[in-house]
Amino acid sequence: MIKKIFLQKGKDIPVRRFHPWVFSGAIAQTNTKLQDGDQVQVLDHQENYLATGHYHNGNIAVRLFCFEDIEIDADFWTHRLRAALAVRQSLGFTDTNCYRLVHGEGDGCSGLVIDWYNGVAVFQAHSIGMHLAQAQIVAALQEIYGEQLRAVYDKSTETLPEQYAKTIRNSYVFGQTQVPHAVLENGHTFMIDWETGQKTGFFLDQRDNRALLARYSKGKNVLNAFCYSGGFSVYALGAGAQNVDSIDASQKAIDLTIRNIEANHLTDASTHNIADDVMRYFKNDDTVYDVMVLDPPAFAKSLSARHRAVQGYKRLNVEGLKRLAPGGILFTFSCSQVVDRELFYNTVVAAAMEVGRQVRVLHQLTQPADHPINVFHPESNYLKGLVLYVE
Repeated sequence: MIKKIFLQKGKDIPVRRFHPWVFSGAIAQTNTKLQDGDQVQVLDHQENYLATGHYHNGNIAVRLFCFEDIEIDADFWTHRLRAALAVRQSLGFTDTNCYRLVHGEGDGCSGLVIDWYNGVAVFQAHSIGMHLAQAQIVAALQEIYGEQLRAVYDKSTETLPEQYAKTIRNSYVFGQTQVPHAVLENGHTFMIDWETGQKTGFFLDQRDNRALLARYSKGKNVLNAFCYSGGFSVYALGAGAQNVDSIDASQKAIDLTIRNIEANHLTDASTHNIADDVMRYFKNDDTVYDVMVLDPPAFAKSLSARHRAVQGYKRLNVEGLKRLAPGGILFTFSCSQVVDRELFYNTVVAAAMEVGRQVRVLHQLTQPADHPINVFHPESNYLKGLVLYVE
């Protein structure tokens, strides 16, 4: 029996406009008892088909991935992933063999992320339904990549609901390979560890912004705060920075940074790799920098935490602005989805006002093209950044 959800009268408009989320308050009834992860058809109050998605008992009740009344089988997923790959192939990557293949709603796959690391696909489900569809999705990966695909690693325990996550483990679901695994990004080598690293192993969404940083780094004293595996640090050093200080609260992150500096044969450059809390470092150190990167983890993952997050972004940018030399460049970011672009901009303005320095916006930054934004789902536009010239 096909499991169906019927929407209340008037609640079908967002779905007809291809928004990929159905909220629980829009549901009138179902034709059977549903379990988390069930594939369901969504119908209007007159029982007209609207879309197909995965059900979850929560505020976002259905994550939609198809707006045609067709069979969801292995061929469907092969077609969907082949379309996503075609987008990436159109981007004309050179000296780069790592990218995001599937970006959730941006690729019509709400609840799914797949990152490609030079022959290895890291599968990360953000919904139970997508995790239950894993076998067909892995078969689709094998179909579209052929012999290029060496392994698929499931990295979903951190992104799935807690009770379900306890029933699975991160593991290889096709093939196997050793980590760290070398990839190229714009000619720079990075050693990726998806087994123990954050997210899927690397922050692919900062590729273009790292390349932009390189343009400002030659001969400069650079700070990379919240450095994780040192992506910005490697680009700055490769561009001829006079010195790069990399700071992260995690010693493991600092170890990753050192490893990536070594992988690019940049050990003769002046570097300081510091395991410390960034705000504590600012409190105890008064070093002045020419170029600074502030790329913190998400300060808020829910609307209830937004106010506290904004205060955190303001304090961080105040401290950063204080430590920039005249004519200095600040790259500052927020990846908190609930802090939109306007709110982040205004928060940085408030920080500049408190410090009392003249600031110009040189660039407004976002995520790269392999993290596409669904025009019907503005929530997928999550990465916000500013490049500031500070007098």
